[in-house]
Order: sequence, then structure tokens, then C-alpha cells
Amino acid sequence: EAAALAHLPVTVLDRPNPLGGLAVRGPMRDEGKDSFVAYHQLPIQHGMTVGELAMLFNTERKLNAKLTVIKMKHWSRDQEFDKTGLVWVNPSPNMRTIQAALLYPGVGLLETTNLSVGRGTDRPFEIVGAPWIDATRWAQELKLQEVPGVRFVPLRFTPISSVLANKPCQGVSIVVDDWSKVNALQVGYTLAVTIRKLYPSDWQTKRLNTLLLHEDTWKAIEQGQGVDALLELSKKNLPEFLEVRKKYLLY
Repeated sequence: EAAALAHLPVTVLDRPNPLGGLAVRGPMRDEGKDSFVAYHQLPIQHGMTVGELAMLFNTERKLNAKLTVIKMKHWSRDQEFDKTGLVWVNPSPNMRTIQAALLYPGVGLLETTNLSVGRGTDRPFEIVGAPWIDATRWAQELKLQEVPGVRFVPLRFTPISSVLANKPCQGVSIVVDDWSKVNALQVGYTLAVTIRKLYPSDWQTKRLNTLLLHEDTWKAIEQGQGVDALLELSKKNLPEFLEVRKKYLLY
């Protein structure tokens, strides 16, 4: 936006989406909910590269920047980061592994509530918990859900910063067994549904919609609806997005 206003060219050196370029999962951000963490109306997992996003933003938001995207060589949409042969570089201080990146679209949604999602530990987005949770009880409930590709192991941890800093927590470690089967949104929803069931008065959900930005899903979680109902809600408006998206795919 700033470059467009200043009539300066913008060049994007494209790079792989760590989660590959095929999976597109909702829910779409509600209309008119622009924020620093939701610049455009996208689903939570959009399956696009930064170059493709730049093109979409530039055109759909009518920015009219002088944009050039330098395409990658040898990348295909079915390649998650581990298949690229490239050296992993943390895209964020708390995004330290490809497993954390894989889980983030679902687990990250919960961090605006009174749960720790592992910030302040050595495993951000791979562990979740709080002082008021019974780790064994929660892990047993999660096991019953039979979430594809992952297991939940009870653990104790104490974050040294961020939410619940220096407070002993109990919760679960999310172990990825099969990357090809993991739907991060399903993982996040399952965590939410089970924690709502077990600890309805302890889990504070009033800020859950900060990152979710989808009021129907937020309300459904608060009402105690199941994972299947939440996943069905997530499909709303995805066909329209996919039609827009395909105009900007470079690979």
C-alpha cells in the first residue's frame, strides 16, 4: 500500500509455503473484519505463496502497486517444506519446527484465550495447557476423538513468558505421526471442543474470535457443538475463494 502511494516498485522473491500449496481450509474471515492479523478475507489456511498473495492483494484490493513477483524454480504445490531440500529457517521466533508450522493454523487460534499454546517453552504450538487442566483426563478425552495423524500425550510444563508465565500447567503434547493425514484445523477444533466439554467454566472464550474472525464458528464452540459441525461451518464461502484464488496461482 505504501509503495503504491509513493509510486515505488515492489519486487517479491517468492518462496515455498511451508505447508504446501494444495490444502485450503476455512473458515473465511467474516466480511469487514480487517485487522493487523487478518489483512484480507482469506480462509485460515489459504495454500498460497507470498508472491501469489501479493498479486491477489494488489488486484483484489485495487492497490495498483508496480508489483513484480520473481517465481521459484523446481517447486510444485504438493511439496511441503520437508520435500524441498531447503534448510529450515525460523519464519518467526516461536515457529521453530516444521511440525509447529503444520499445527499452527489450528493450535494458534487458541492463544487469545487463557490457554498456553507453548509460547515461553521450547515447543511453541506443539504443547497446550493451563493450570486448571488435568493432563491425563484431557489426553484420554482427546484420544477418544481419534484425530487423524496425531496423538496427544499428557504432560506438565511451566512457560517462562507469554500467557501463564511462571505458572505450572498441565496439558498435552501433540505428536504428529503422519503429516499427510493432519488437518490442523481439525486438531484445533478438537482441542477447543474437548476443553469446552471438560472445563466450561474455566476456559475463557470471549477473545477466541480475535484470530478466528468467524462469528458462527466462535458461537458454535461456545455452544458446545462438535468437531464435525465446526468443520462443516468452515466450508462456507470456500468455493467463492477458490475461484478467486486460481487466478493468482503461479505453480
